[in-house]
Amino acid sequence: MRALLSLLAGALFGAGLLISGMTDTTKVQGWLDVFGAWDPTLAFVMGGAILPMLVAWRLTSGRTPIAGGQFPTKAAPELDRRLILGSVSFGMGWGLAGLCPGPAIASVTYGGFGGVVFLLAMIAGMCAAPALGAQLDRAAKAA
Repeated sequence: MRALLSLLAGALFGAGLLISGMTDTTKVQGWLDVFGAWDPTLAFVMGGAILPMLVAWRLTSGRTPIAGGQFPTKAAPELDRRLILGSVSFGMGWGLAGLCPGPAIASVTYGGFGGVVFLLAMIAGMCAAPALGAQLDRAAKAA
């Protein structure tokens, strides 16, 4: 049951990315080009994701998921160096390539060699992040 629900959720997410244009790198870069040829349509995509999630957080409080387990608790807002560096790295990659993790995985099916290279670079960055974070923590403590 859990695998089927995961498959359905993933398929729905992928279809949403495709239909909304989040897999179109030029559309994403147009959204980020605020002082140039700005394309505001992705604001509706983000609103269409954020608003239902706000309702979902309210409705799931004290409930159990259909597939068992527990809903994740809301993370405490903590603004630290790691969050800022991660956000900046994510934003740079998103702006340069026009892809974030979900669309990057989808791009393997249509993005050709460039999509594969981006996905491999993203995975390498994810693997290197813990070691880099630990090194930054050690450097901060030494300073």
